[in-house]
Amino acid sequence: MNAHSPSGSGYWFGPDDRLDPPGAVLQALREYRNVEAARRRATRDSMGMGETDLLALRYLLRVQADGGQVVPKDLSRVLGITTASTTSLIDRLVGSGHVRREPHPTDRRSLVIVPTVATDSEVRAALGDMHRRMMAVAEDLGAEEARIVVGFLHRMSDAVAEPPSRVGGNCPPNR
Repeated sequence: MNAHSPSGSGYWFGPDDRLDPPGAVLQALREYRNVEAARRRATRDSMGMGETDLLALRYLLRVQADGGQVVPKDLSRVLGITTASTTSLIDRLVGSGHVRREPHPTDRRSLVIVPTVATDSEVRAALGDMHRRMMAVAEDLGAEEARIVVGFLHRMSDAVAEPPSRVGGNCPPNR
């Protein structure tokens, strides 16, 4: 199966050749999400870590690149996990050599979590080619096409973020 072939059961959307334009757009978006999720799994597997670990590393590397510092509380907030889970996460990442704990430069009671140079290299090796290919596709868009795509994706994000309606609505309960 390639990235453009119908995948799964066709639940919600059928094969592209039988879809109206809005259905084809949603099917293409679904296929992109499936391919992207598979790539994330493969990256996590190649690095020997779970989803939260990889998300933490990406956040740590981004903050470091911006010249910032991360304390454990920041990881808890960004990842939406408890302080106990954050401690376990940091212990795993320290144990695997991906991060180190360092004294906070201005708060003697606190620590900062710093990704290692090897981690930056490993993440760039695992994701760099994919990001370059994605950037090349985005760079092929004209300014108007880019504006349309960005607007569409923002509206889709808003639609997905909308709280779910009550399942069943006004339907009577099953008996």
